[in-house]
Amino acid sequence: MANKTALVTGASSGIGLEFARQLAQSGYNLVLVARSEGKLRELATELQSKHRVQATVLAKDLTQLNAPQEIFDALKDTPIEVLVNNAGFAAFGHFATETKLEDELQMMQVNIMALTLLSKLFVKPMVERRSGQIVNVASTASFQPGPLMAVYYASKAYVLSFSEALARELDGTGVTVTALCPGPTKSGFQKRADMEDSKLVTTLARFMMSAAEVVQAGIQGMKQGKTIVVPGLFNKTGVLLPRFVPRGMATRIIMNMQSRAGH
Repeated sequence: MANKTALVTGASSGIGLEFARQLAQSGYNLVLVARSEGKLRELATELQSKHRVQATVLAKDLTQLNAPQEIFDALKDTPIEVLVNNAGFAAFGHFATETKLEDELQMMQVNIMALTLLSKLFVKPMVERRSGQIVNVASTASFQPGPLMAVYYASKAYVLSFSEALARELDGTGVTVTALCPGPTKSGFQKRADMEDSKLVTTLARFMMSAAEVVQAGIQGMKQGKTIVVPGLFNKTGVLLPRFVPRGMATRIIMNMQSRAGH
């Protein structure tokens, strides 16, 4: 029996890289998607050598509107059993004066639009086969507004809401949707968002899970058909904040936590 195939976006680093490695270890063939073709080819060689699986490289930039359709068209003869919508990034700073509109538009394109379109394209064949799993990487940020990362938090709230709704629509079809909601993770994410000196990062450094731990929880939740997975006790406690604190107070707390050290 041929191995099943998993598609992972943002597979060149961090959580996406770990998804690729752990799914390959479980025997899945991989389709690796990211902008960095060189890194993807190195990863493909590693996975093929170590786990004896097939690994296909698709170097695509998900900030481009047509990238999801190009990915789908390239895989028309390859049934995708697992779709991991992991690609995403953040912008840090005051919305009015510090962050760049271009960055935020690209963020919404990757975090929201590309994720939605890839789900739309690949879910129909899954339903027709009555088999498939979608993992959307959301965040603990999905559960409340986030001053100084306003657009990022809002984009992840979309991912969680969309995933929950789609999971319910697909109930009984043989296809599941899992929203993986990690907190701050040792993954390189903070460096790209230019927030390594935020109080949130410096304070929570000792509580951060590794990308490997996050992905292990995500895959376990996916296999169990869970709709929401919040890995780690610290993160599980954190997402309860909006339930017990008025929203106005919650935004003050988060803004204070996310301000740069010394500010």
